[in-house]
Amino acid sequence: MEKEEKKFVNKTEEDEMEIYGYDLCRWKLVLVTVGVICSGGFLLLLLYWMPQWRVKATCKRTTLKDCEVVLLRTTDEFKIWFCAKVRLMPSLGAKPLQNLNPIVHKVSNGHAVHFCEPAAEENKNDLKKYLPVSKPAIRYFTHHSVKYFWNDSLQSFDVVRGLDESTFCSSIHNEHSRGLTKGMHDYRKAFYGVNEIAVKVPSIFKLLIKEVLNPFYIFQLFSVILWITDEYHYYALAIVIMSVISIVSSLYTIRKQYVMLHDMVAAHSIVRVSVCRGNQEIEEILSTDLVPGDIMLIPSNGTIMPCDAVLLSGTCIVNESMLTGESVPVTKINLPNPSEYPKAMGDEIYSPEVHKRHTLFCGTNVIQTRFYTGELVKALVVRTGFSTAKGQLVRSILYPKPTDFKLYRDAYLFLLSLVVVAGIGFLYTVVNSILNEVPAHTIIIESLDIITITVPPALPAAMTAGIVYAQRRLKKLGIFCISPQRINICGQLNLVCFDKTGTLTEDGLDLWGIQRVENARFLLPEERACSESLLKSEFVACMATCHSLTKIEGVLSGDPLDLKMFEAIGWILEEATEEETALHNRIMPTVVRPSKQLFPESKQATNQDMELFELSTSYEIGIVRQFPFSSVLQRMCVIARVLGEKRMDAYMKGAPEVIASLCKQETVPVDFECVLEEYTKQGFRVIALAHRKLESKLTWHKVQTINRDAIESNMDFMGLIIMQNKLKQETPAVLEDLHKANIRTVMVTGDNMLTAISVARDCGMILPQDKVIIAEALPPKDGQAARINWHYADTLAKCTSSSPAINSEDIPVKLVHESLEDHQMTKYHFAMNGKSFAVILEHFQDLVPKLVLHGTVFARMAPDQKTQLVEALQNVDYYVGMCGDGANDCGALKRAHGGISLSELEASVASPFTSRTPSIACVPKLIREGRAALITSFCVFKFMALYSIIQYISVTLLYSILSNLGDFQFLFIDLAIILVVVFTMSLNPAWKELVARRPPSGLISGPLLCSVLSQIIICLAFQTFGFFWVKQQSWYEPWTTESDACNILDATNTSTARDGNETLHDEHYIKNYENTTLFFISSFQYLIVAIVFSEGKPFRQPCYKNFLFVLSVIVLYVFIFFIMLHPVESIDTFLELVCVPYEWRLRILVIVVLNAVVSVLTEEAVDRCGVCFLSSLFGCRKKTPKAKYMHLAQELLVDPEWPPKPRTTTEAKVPSQENGSYQIITVT
Repeated sequence: MEKEEKKFVNKTEEDEMEIYGYDLCRWKLVLVTVGVICSGGFLLLLLYWMPQWRVKATCKRTTLKDCEVVLLRTTDEFKIWFCAKVRLMPSLGAKPLQNLNPIVHKVSNGHAVHFCEPAAEENKNDLKKYLPVSKPAIRYFTHHSVKYFWNDSLQSFDVVRGLDESTFCSSIHNEHSRGLTKGMHDYRKAFYGVNEIAVKVPSIFKLLIKEVLNPFYIFQLFSVILWITDEYHYYALAIVIMSVISIVSSLYTIRKQYVMLHDMVAAHSIVRVSVCRGNQEIEEILSTDLVPGDIMLIPSNGTIMPCDAVLLSGTCIVNESMLTGESVPVTKINLPNPSEYPKAMGDEIYSPEVHKRHTLFCGTNVIQTRFYTGELVKALVVRTGFSTAKGQLVRSILYPKPTDFKLYRDAYLFLLSLVVVAGIGFLYTVVNSILNEVPAHTIIIESLDIITITVPPALPAAMTAGIVYAQRRLKKLGIFCISPQRINICGQLNLVCFDKTGTLTEDGLDLWGIQRVENARFLLPEERACSESLLKSEFVACMATCHSLTKIEGVLSGDPLDLKMFEAIGWILEEATEEETALHNRIMPTVVRPSKQLFPESKQATNQDMELFELSTSYEIGIVRQFPFSSVLQRMCVIARVLGEKRMDAYMKGAPEVIASLCKQETVPVDFECVLEEYTKQGFRVIALAHRKLESKLTWHKVQTINRDAIESNMDFMGLIIMQNKLKQETPAVLEDLHKANIRTVMVTGDNMLTAISVARDCGMILPQDKVIIAEALPPKDGQAARINWHYADTLAKCTSSSPAINSEDIPVKLVHESLEDHQMTKYHFAMNGKSFAVILEHFQDLVPKLVLHGTVFARMAPDQKTQLVEALQNVDYYVGMCGDGANDCGALKRAHGGISLSELEASVASPFTSRTPSIACVPKLIREGRAALITSFCVFKFMALYSIIQYISVTLLYSILSNLGDFQFLFIDLAIILVVVFTMSLNPAWKELVARRPPSGLISGPLLCSVLSQIIICLAFQTFGFFWVKQQSWYEPWTTESDACNILDATNTSTARDGNETLHDEHYIKNYENTTLFFISSFQYLIVAIVFSEGKPFRQPCYKNFLFVLSVIVLYVFIFFIMLHPVESIDTFLELVCVPYEWRLRILVIVVLNAVVSVLTEEAVDRCGVCFLSSLFGCRKKTPKAKYMHLAQELLVDPEWPPKPRTTTEAKVPSQENGSYQIITVT
């Protein structure tokens, strides 16, 4: 086969994969079958674990066009392999969206069969008969719930797209608005399949098989079989019980998560919907039958959307909390048709993200619809199943990206090193046994047994214990975790990104006041907008009409900002009923009017004057048309008419800079920018208002079709609304704790940049003395290269008495600079908005690491930009936490190492952690528990490694004299000592405060390895010393059933001198002086290293506060001391111990005490001096930090060009120039 060029699927996307084609090979299958039989099924297991080996072992390479199996490999850092079987599907066409003109199928007898649409049920057999002859079937495979079809033009497989890509807005109205014929619908359904987000809950049996085939459980099975063969039944039974408990709990957790996810998506899975067919007939079908191109009718009483659809006519009020986390109803309007007014607006490609104001997303709840009589509320289905926004969210939960953490990588290396040690012991045992002419059966069992001793089967269960306890403690703190493995990673967090609104600050806004403009001059700020003098002013009329509020079951609902603004003027909103709308043959306008209490005359009016009064005060405004708020345009606009007036008015509100640019310049005050800057510096949220009288020729019908650009120009600037967003009470203290703990904080918000900078200063994220550099990036334009203008923001102005901003004296912003890794890192901060961030990512890639190293405020950030920022921070080796209220933070919460959602809504299902209370106080709590869990993992790993090595040393020494530990000795050590100690030493709670240093991230670190190796050497030395010293004793002789060492030296111990079973033959030669000596020494060594490795401060509470651990260790110490110094015959018999002179027992005690002292002192020395020693030993490497951000910080310290000087510009170089990608030009 000629070499095929490398092909990709999902090119340039997050889930990009390489793809290779293979065909089944019969002779390879035969060889593999033979190998499986010869290896007793082990080869089959190996091929099950390694998909790439399985495919390469049973198939041969071929082209993708002809392959039967595809092999996929992700292009990210994990390089994970998958395989999928290629299937065939008969079809009349190659593309799902092509028009099915009459297709002529020629058959062998010369007749022609015409198909205008796929055959009905009775003709399906005929269709199957003709298809293979006339048209080749389409090839496809399924991977992670997505179908990939063969694309001839690409010569590769590709995802079938819906109408959300490469479809123009004009064609949506002109080509797709008539609906599909039944035949076209059936044809498309063959490609798109059933419209459902199928989260199949696997059967218990399937989950069990998958869980049991885990390499860890296979190794346990091997160990258990070996122990049973060796008649070591009790520990085998204990391990089986532990494994069963572990498997059952794991199955319960996995199945519970599947059920939760299934229940979450099941709400919209199957509903009945009405669709328009091509012949204008309305047909009722199941939502599972919907395909892209169907025209769905939205019922007036609302529904849960079963797909993504674009609104073609009418208006919908939708609750999108499932996607955004915000339970605020959103108004969706129909997609404008560019072909109706081509001059006003250009045609553009439809995108659900860009046109989200016109898109109804799957899983969202349509509460109400409004419509013209005779014209139903219609929506065009654009995406179905897993292609929808909700489907993609569910896929990201079903198939999460693997967690890359140094601890887990190092754990495998550590296990590998234990396997190497086991291999050495294996060879030693085989050679030693052969030399001593041991039977082959015994050699096999003992040599394999050394492997199960060195690699402890209980290790994973022991490692999991600490995480389970931490998860339980987090639950008590109100923090719920759906990804327990992330708890350890949270212990490494050194940077946390915070959303602003609802996270750092209160969720709602309060109206502080208004500042009107008259004759292009600002008037004094006014506290109330509902005064009598302003009642009929255009300023109040704008506040009353320019919003997206609606009544749901009689309650005013909508954006919190709009609600506060409307409530501040005390007006009433009335919506037309369906009957009124039907009567007038059009959508009746929403009417707003002041409440009667606002009229001063109302209090004095008499009954007879009431009628005249009502006529004179009937001041009402009807909202004729609404242009909803757009985050891209940063404004909203309405057209309204005062009752009785002939001409209509246009009112606009939005970002002050944007509104001012759309107003007549002569109406904008000269000091507009200065006034705005003063407010934003003090942390206010400022909204500008504008007004325009429309021409009298603009009729109601013209207004309904006019483009918003024609309205939103030549406005009169009316003034500012000043809103106040208070800091949450706990915010400054939490951020101070994080700064003291050397954890960077970053603000990522959708709000105004100056407001964000002000909040950052107020909460202590930016210190008063620190400089703030604003990076304003501009894209290439008119032949000019992209550039960044650098401005230095002024220091925070002190609040005046009239300012409501939080007094900075009340906020603890004093931070401990000495604890930071680099003093210079707090001297200046970068701030930028989303547009600048996008330009920098595209044109200034080399600058990105430098900017994120010092970037503190990122304003006006879109949801995908928040995710890109998290990735940019991770690229310079930060461990990133993300804390948001669930609103638009889903992507960043998933991508961060530790995502904490402050919302309990469905959106939080994508976040590893969810806090029951919407407070950032959960962040330090989570980090503390993460650090405690991480240290616990290290302690347990070190202890289990030492347990293996101690037992390995004992067994290896005993093998040299053809002896071994007895079954009940093994059982006592493994159950009574190891399991009890492991499961209690993990109970230490987290330390009460965060400290400046972090725990190590991996097992392969200098101090940790030094600690483990030093303890191994100590244990080896003392065991070897005891093993050889016992042979030097005057009473020593190779033990036999006749031996009586106790009676030789001490007649008082005759009661325990004789062995209870001296008449029995000791087949395995367990009973001997060396065995008894090593059993006592090693038993104490397990307890010694347990205490030595039980670290407390500064990450965990001291071990003496762990009551169960202390109690367990004391009981075990007392018991072992007791049976050593005062032997009991029944216990000695049970543990197969022999009687040794009392003098030797005291000498063992001396060995144990010396061992304990040396171990404790050595660990203390390693803790205090180990780092210094290793640094001096490897001094040449000391200056190069491992983390990229620290390395970069050191470089920037000596860079004279960084940070950029004020009023300078950085220009992107022409791409053809290779040296660097930017240059700094000083603007004079």
